[in-house]
Amino acid sequence: QVQLVESGGGLVQAGGSLRLSCVVSGRTFSSYGMGWFRQGPGKEREFVATISRSGGSTYYADSVKGRFTISRDNAKNTVYLQMNSLKAEDTAVYYCARRMLYSSSGSRAVEYDVWGQGTQVTVSS
Repeated sequence: QVQLVESGGGLVQAGGSLRLSCVVSGRTFSSYGMGWFRQGPGKEREFVATISRSGGSTYYADSVKGRFTISRDNAKNTVYLQMNSLKAEDTAVYYCARRMLYSSSGSRAVEYDVWGQGTQVTVSS
């Protein structure tokens, strides 16, 4: 069974940076697009970024565009989320997910079939 394990979350001051990692078990990592979502306190889960199987194509939510970068290393079965210029409103639990459906932009949660347990990111203002 495929498992996704996120790490790298923590407490950071506004304006700081963090890099999240998501390690995926199994041998088929490069066959799937991957995505990052987040859920802030009292909010619904929202899309952050997605990356294609090869890593050659990425797509971001407007709220993080220019500040966050999604990348992947298929040799290490890992997808990353580099987060710069963090703001208090970026505070959330961040989840990585494996993309199953490719009929849309990759911004909808229903396009993903396997999720990690999440890692907490807290940005102090």
